[in-house]
Amino acid sequence: MAQYHIETYGCTSNRGESREIERRLRDAGHHRVEGVDDADVAILNTCTVVEKTERNMLRRAQKLESATADLIVTGCMALAQGEEFEAADVDARVLHWDDVPEAVTNGECPTTTPDSEPVLDGVIGILPIARGCMSNCSYCITKHATGRVDSPPVEENVEKARALVHAGARELRITGQDTGVYGWDDGERKLPELLERIATEIEGDFRVRVGMANPGGVHGIREELAAVFAEHDEIYNFLHAPVQSGSDDVLEDMRRQHRVDQYVDIVETFDESLDDWTLSTDFIVGFPTETDRDHEQSMALLRETRPEKINVTRFSKRPGTDAADMKGLGGQTKKDRSKAMSELKMDVVGEAHEELVGTEQDVLVVEDGTGDSVKCYTDHYRQVIVQNATEHGLEPGDFATVEVTGHQTVYAFGEPV
Repeated sequence: MAQYHIETYGCTSNRGESREIERRLRDAGHHRVEGVDDADVAILNTCTVVEKTERNMLRRAQKLESATADLIVTGCMALAQGEEFEAADVDARVLHWDDVPEAVTNGECPTTTPDSEPVLDGVIGILPIARGCMSNCSYCITKHATGRVDSPPVEENVEKARALVHAGARELRITGQDTGVYGWDDGERKLPELLERIATEIEGDFRVRVGMANPGGVHGIREELAAVFAEHDEIYNFLHAPVQSGSDDVLEDMRRQHRVDQYVDIVETFDESLDDWTLSTDFIVGFPTETDRDHEQSMALLRETRPEKINVTRFSKRPGTDAADMKGLGGQTKKDRSKAMSELKMDVVGEAHEELVGTEQDVLVVEDGTGDSVKCYTDHYRQVIVQNATEHGLEPGDFATVEVTGHQTVYAFGEPV
């Protein structure tokens, strides 16, 4: 698990968000350290009240970036003026606070809930469908905490989903260390069946987001899974399949259970089955055996498959893993490769959101945003921010049609039609 250092500036709201970030990080088994020098990742929750504050935030970000392998910037300045960090040559991931816990990883499986019980958070229902995974990645310590996959029956998960919807959930988030291998412990591939039954057997107006599914598990069910997505409007046309590298040599050293061509097969199958969908993936840069050629292969794969949500993580050693015993690459090499991939990521993501401008999209309002705004998601799980929400009468749980009026690279802005 990661050791993290967090600093919070600004108002009570920011402090509350940091407390929630820390709660979820602790649930996932990550540990806080006071000194940034001891941290795998630093989190800076920013304020942006006046120009002097903005300058202070930039200076602090520069100091943190020089002291740690990985920096995440969140908070008000990140959302309102995220481009300022890039302009100041700060190598950081700029994220909404709600996205921070899942980003504090080393390419490891998510463990954002301490057990397998569903949780209702506003209109978001979080449904862990199983614990554990079928992988044995050389860099991942989560495996030691979760073990092999343990899948409850489909009927049990359908009933949990039904209870969440009846309690007020409008977005069901199907989660797990690896949702693609749900049912493998019983010798079956049950994710398509589970999604089919949730979409057809539960009454109500809701959407379903499928959480992280490793390519090794998805490849064998890709056609069946894509068909379920295409048939049911209740399911977001969104897939998070972390490839981690564009090099088969590196994937072998990582002990990932897929090859690059299998990941591409998945993308092509969804392209053929769905008119429009969103691909999310992860890359680890600077794995100990990654060469310059391997890195270029990862960059080429990003250009080829053009995912719209991309988590770029610099490799850091986790105690007790096989990769921790490998001779690592230099910190500057990892920073340079991370910066190059992050710049390419912003180009790809920005282009995808630019294509949305001028279109009308059906959205679900999921949660409150900054100030009088709300965060919405399209049918393809693209984020759209609607400002002046009170004026428009929008609140979490509402469905609406919006015209996309602009974007800020990683999310769009919309006005209700």
